Amino acid sequence: MHDRPQAPRPGEDPHDGLHPETVAVHAGRPPREPDGPMSAPVHLASTFHAGGPTAYGRYGNPSWTAFEEALGALEGGDCVAFASGMGAISAVLALVPTGGTVVAPRHSYTGTIGLLDDLVQTRDVSVRYVDVRDADAVADAAQGADLVWVESPTNPALEVADLGAIGRAAREASALFAVDNTFATPLLQRPLESGADLVVHSATKSISGHSDVVMGAVIARDAALRDRIVTRRSLGGAIPGPFDAFLALRGLRTLPVRLERAQANARELAARFADHPALDEVRYPGFGTIVSIVVAGGADAAERVASSTRVWVHSTSLGGVESQLERRRRWPAEAESIPDGLIRLSVGLEHVDDLARDLEQALARATDPGDDAPG
Repeated sequence: MHDRPQAPRPGEDPHDGLHPETVAVHAGRPPREPDGPMSAPVHLASTFHAGGPTAYGRYGNPSWTAFEEALGALEGGDCVAFASGMGAISAVLALVPTGGTVVAPRHSYTGTIGLLDDLVQTRDVSVRYVDVRDADAVADAAQGADLVWVESPTNPALEVADLGAIGRAAREASALFAVDNTFATPLLQRPLESGADLVVHSATKSISGHSDVVMGAVIARDAALRDRIVTRRSLGGAIPGPFDAFLALRGLRTLPVRLERAQANARELAARFADHPALDEVRYPGFGTIVSIVVAGGADAAERVASSTRVWVHSTSLGGVESQLERRRRWPAEAESIPDGLIRLSVGLEHVDDLARDLEQALARATDPGDDAPG
């Protein structure tokens, strides 16, 4: 008869010393008990018996907690789940006081830019836009700021920031430092280790990974900051559904293998198309699953590429098992400094030869649009 595994001692990190791939599989599981479930069940309840910490469905749900434990373990902090990535971003930006100042990338997710514009109009917040590749410029802008917000890599320009240098500058300026880690995921970078106070994810993307969930998350460095974020979620009501949390956690279990395959595909495609005659530029930061290409011929040619694929899906999301593409300037809120012909590629799990062949024929149609039907 085998001895039962010993439970972690109180206060002991049950994932200490484990690789992230192992943590993704095992974190957020129920206790190992005879006939107990291996996966956290879906708790479809809005009301809970009095006397416990949850009290009501807007304040908590065991299905959220399982997801929060897993993603928090991967990022190395305290996780708070939200109904969407925008809900998570809103909760962090709500920490900026009226009349305060935010430092943000000149190239950012359009939803973030929209929220910042709204804060400027409604709460007299000042925004200092910077090139996040220039750590000195970010440090200068951080002086007197309340929040330094960074994407790395940026969406869709794929600019990479020196998170360590920016973290030190934010700390010296007594500003909160938040990083949108959606593109990199906690498997490629852990911003809390570089001095970030808060990490934000659109869990809709690579975390859940199957284009069937809308969720977000904020991971805080410490419990006090987590409590402030929880307050924003409880008061704002941006709570995830229990079944969404279940699906997001199930998707998170396979993040390591999905990321490995998709990143390998992205690297290969970036290399194959680096000198393609139909492209003015290929942007790839060297890691991750996102590649941006700039089609020669501008907006019209890029739109023809996006509408001429058979394998690639023309859509506005990213991080799914399927490869997706879109011309980003089709959105009015996209920064004017993003080239008209830039197409963001979210590389998925298909065979790389199929992806390359499909993109090749679409680029050919962009330069010879006589035949508009996908090949």
